[in-house]
Amino acid sequence: MATQKLTATAIEKYKPTKSDETKSDGNGLSLRFRKGQSGSISRSWMYAYKVGTKSVYMVLGDYDASLPEFETTLYKLEANARLTLATARRIAVELTDWRKNSIDPKEFVQNEIIRLATEKQEREAAAEAIKLQLEAENLTTQDLFDEWIITTDRKDKGAELRRLFARDVLPKVGAKALKSLTEKDMRSILDGVVNRGSDRMAVMLLSDLKQMFRWAEKRRPWKKLIDDNPVEHLEAKRITSEDYDGAERTRTLSADEIKDLSEKLPKASLLKRTEICMWIMLSCCCRIGEVIKARWEHIDMENGVWTIPKENAKNKMAHTIYLSTFTLPHFRELKQLADKSAWCFPRDDDETHVCIKSTTKQVRDRQKPPGAKPMSNRSQKADALILSGGDWVPHDLRRTGATMMQSLGVVPDVIERCLNHVEPNKLRRTYQTYDYAAEKQEAWQLLGDRLSLILKPADNVILMRKA
Repeated sequence: MATQKLTATAIEKYKPTKSDETKSDGNGLSLRFRKGQSGSISRSWMYAYKVGTKSVYMVLGDYDASLPEFETTLYKLEANARLTLATARRIAVELTDWRKNSIDPKEFVQNEIIRLATEKQEREAAAEAIKLQLEAENLTTQDLFDEWIITTDRKDKGAELRRLFARDVLPKVGAKALKSLTEKDMRSILDGVVNRGSDRMAVMLLSDLKQMFRWAEKRRPWKKLIDDNPVEHLEAKRITSEDYDGAERTRTLSADEIKDLSEKLPKASLLKRTEICMWIMLSCCCRIGEVIKARWEHIDMENGVWTIPKENAKNKMAHTIYLSTFTLPHFRELKQLADKSAWCFPRDDDETHVCIKSTTKQVRDRQKPPGAKPMSNRSQKADALILSGGDWVPHDLRRTGATMMQSLGVVPDVIERCLNHVEPNKLRRTYQTYDYAAEKQEAWQLLGDRLSLILKPADNVILMRKA
């Protein structure tokens, strides 16, 4: 008996009595009716055929009588397809023709879906590659710096690098395409730093630039844009001024300069705590950051001990300083100035310590040549801290204290520990662990006594030194 063909009217009027019913249209095509919990009815076109003894079912799409008829020469299954009766029949005829040509319809459609998806992915990947290439062509020095800076592992988390590049590099070439950057551009930047009298800063900047470009040469997409590293052939000796010898700073203050400094500091319109900071650095041989970051919980005033935690030390090694009779009164005065703050050098809002660089700036601003015009918003006492031995910075006080210890007969091993330097010999670090606490305490006291003698000389007092 021939299968009764479906009609659009019959499909619309048919009310299934079961939750799942199928009505055949012949030629392997059928319409599946499903009742939902709310009483709604869904209708899906199915195509069935046999492969050997196995029945195979294909879902062609949902029934929709409202769509216009359309021709198809090759059926490609798509998600959420909607088909009229006529279109479903046309597809069924086509699938039957495939079977006559020994083509498994379901397998063919699945392979076709994979092929089309693969082609789509390849097209999208190619388009993305072109897009990235075009974007890379426009990458700038600023883009490179932004990506490189977050990878740098420095104690200040890149703060100094950001400041240096923001002042000397990025305003000049930040917006310039990386591929067009030249050695001439880099030389111009470094010449500008040298011309303002900062040879050492220029050397440091060159080192940072070389580090950034070496990083870029090893990573995509940057390495494609740097055919010729613009700083590769630049050398410090060729960018600095003729009188720059690159030597390490060795400035120390003489006894006469220390006495002179004690007379000039109170007249230089410095913050009182800045004055105190100078004497602490000199008498403790410590770094400026270690002083500025100190909290009162680190200071044992009763026993005269200052413990610098490892997070405040440059080498990440905790350090104990025994306060001499010269140093301790300075901490007491500092405590009165700090009042109830937890910080020895509190910021105005008391949220943290003052800026480390501010102390150095205060000192440098007061060493301008006589007659030089003070910088805007800087101290008018531009020559208040000029000393006979020439330019000096707070860090020179640490070196001066260590040198005075040496002149007083303190042995090098003890001085090195007073400076909290790391023992360079690994075997000595491992097997010789004596802390030299007593010797360090004596060394700081010797230094303090010497400073007291310089600042308050007495005709009948002779300071004895110990070898």
